[in-house]
Amino acid sequence: MWILITGLVLFTVPHMLREMGLRDALIRALPSIGAYKGIYSVVALAGLALIILGKSQAPFSMVWQPLYEWRYISHGLMIPALILVVAGNLPMSHLRRQLRNPMLLGVTLWGLSHLWSNGDLASMLLFGTITLWSGFKFVVRGFTVPVVDRPVSILWDGVALATGLVFYVVISIYHGQLFGVGLNFE
Repeated sequence: MWILITGLVLFTVPHMLREMGLRDALIRALPSIGAYKGIYSVVALAGLALIILGKSQAPFSMVWQPLYEWRYISHGLMIPALILVVAGNLPMSHLRRQLRNPMLLGVTLWGLSHLWSNGDLASMLLFGTITLWSGFKFVVRGFTVPVVDRPVSILWDGVALATGLVFYVVISIYHGQLFGVGLNFE
């Protein structure tokens, strides 16, 4: 379990440097912005690798039993989650302008979806940490990041919708092969 916790710390702390007021000081202390980005990337990727390793090796300890009959809530949350994650990685759309960072909201919904359907301790640590991190960052950035005044195109909203739905279908079909746990839609 300590591998998972270490990975979560290594992943989330670099992603919170701006909110902790440390990002600019670290950039100034290093020889270049490239050095900062390199260290940031290495630490975050090491955290991600430890998260994957730690989750796969964590003992199964059930904390609560998710209600099987309510699994549709998880499926329903994943549709907007994937659309929002895609929207956050496209050029300026209406979603992106209104939400400022739709990817963070998508990650929050993804985490909530997985918290709803996984009651074991390792899953609760993983999805709970990611949900808290992304939800906090979404709210803080909503208050601190100004609305971008760039031209928007509904085309990118359509691309986000279509791509997010395709991702949902593909991930739903291959969830078992990708992540070791198949989904049941019955």
